[in-house]
Amino acid sequence: MSKTIAPAAPVHEARTQEDIVTRPGVRKVLAVSRIVIGFTFLWAFLDKLFGLNFSTPPANSWLNGGTPAQGFIGGIEGPFAGFFGLFANPFGDFLFMFGLLGIGVAMIGGAGLRIAAIGGTLLMLFMFLAEFPTATTMVDGELIRGATNPIVDSHWHEALLLIIAAVTLAGDTWGLGKWWSAKIGKHTWLR
Repeated sequence: MSKTIAPAAPVHEARTQEDIVTRPGVRKVLAVSRIVIGFTFLWAFLDKLFGLNFSTPPANSWLNGGTPAQGFIGGIEGPFAGFFGLFANPFGDFLFMFGLLGIGVAMIGGAGLRIAAIGGTLLMLFMFLAEFPTATTMVDGELIRGATNPIVDSHWHEALLLIIAAVTLAGDTWGLGKWWSAKIGKHTWLR
C-alpha cells in the first residue's frame, strides 16, 4: 500500500497590510507611528543640514562646513571608540546624513520600509554601541550616571518602530506602500 503525499500548501506572502493587520484602527495607529519615527529621522537630518538651533547651532550646520558625524564620533570613549574612529571623516558625515534622510523619507512616504528598517536598525545599533555602557559616562575624568537602564535605551525603541512599520507593511495606510509594491513586483525585499 503506497501513501499519497498531498502537495504542500502554497506559501502565502502578505501582499498588503490588510493581509497582516485586519483592524482599520490598528492600521491607522501603525501609520501614525511610521510617520512619527520618519519625521524623527528627517528632523535630525534637517537640523544638522541647516543648523536649526535645536541640537545643531547654525555655525555647526553641514552647509556651514560642520561635521555632523565627526563631532559625535570624536566624543566616543567607550570600548568601540577605535572602530568608530574609522568613520571620523567626510565620508562618515555623508553616510550618516544620507542615512538620516533616506530613513526619514522612506518612513514618511511609506515605500522602501524594509531597507529603511534595516539601515535604521544598524544606525541605532552603532549609536548604542558608541555610547556603551549607557548607564555611565565619563566627564572630565569623573564617572557620571546617565541613563537609567544599562541595556535598553531609546535607540532600541526607535529601531523597533522601524521594524514594526516594515513587517506590518505600514506604508500601505496613508503612504505609497501599495503603489511601491506594484512597481517592484516580485522583488518583495524592496517593499
